Amino acid sequence: MTAKTVDVYLVPVGSNRYELYCESAEIDDLDDVETTGKQANMYARFRLMLHEAQQARRARRLASVPADPKIRLSWTERLRNWIFGNITESLAEWRLLWHLRKQSVAILAYPSDIEADRALSETLDILQRDSERHRRRLVISAIAAAVLGPLLFFVPGPNLVAYYFWFLAVGHLLAWRGAKHGLTVVKWQMRSNAPLVDLRRIFDLEPEAREIHVRNVEARLGLDHLSAFVERMVVRFR
Repeated sequence: MTAKTVDVYLVPVGSNRYELYCESAEIDDLDDVETTGKQANMYARFRLMLHEAQQARRARRLASVPADPKIRLSWTERLRNWIFGNITESLAEWRLLWHLRKQSVAILAYPSDIEADRALSETLDILQRDSERHRRRLVISAIAAAVLGPLLFFVPGPNLVAYYFWFLAVGHLLAWRGAKHGLTVVKWQMRSNAPLVDLRRIFDLEPEAREIHVRNVEARLGLDHLSAFVERMVVRFR
């Protein structure tokens, strides 16, 4: 079955800096990862942690009452919450690259105040950077998982730390493949987008004004989570 064409946004995160954002790509298209051979257990563990992280994310969205801060959690519960919190953050970053692995065509929406050639060049630069970054982190995560697995054998129950690094290793592997695919295989269809231009000036605004401004752009684009993405970029590049 041909994968649905994905919409990718070239989002300004500064005067001359951009990041790629995708919302239409849901993480339900990992059926082509390894399911047999020596890596089967690693991918099965990856799927399990992915499912648990998604469930935790949905539960937080649906919760009408925040958790009572007076309730003291055990160290294993705190560790588990920290791990799945980090996985949730990683999913937001990796979703596009994972999805690109299956795409032959993608639509690139770019700010209308730049030329299409520059928008494509910026996109390919981002994918090249992501390819190199995920390849490095794949190696680091795999080494950490291989080392921490034996070292933490005494921890009761599943070795969440080792599992976490194996999850990162698989996630970085798939993201690296997606970035390479986006560079070498995907055909980019260019689409000028006026609302994206309005994001350029938000980084000098106060938090409350910035949120209002971004949510306005978010609504105009028909997106649901752009504001959370932009806020992460504000924190990252300040």
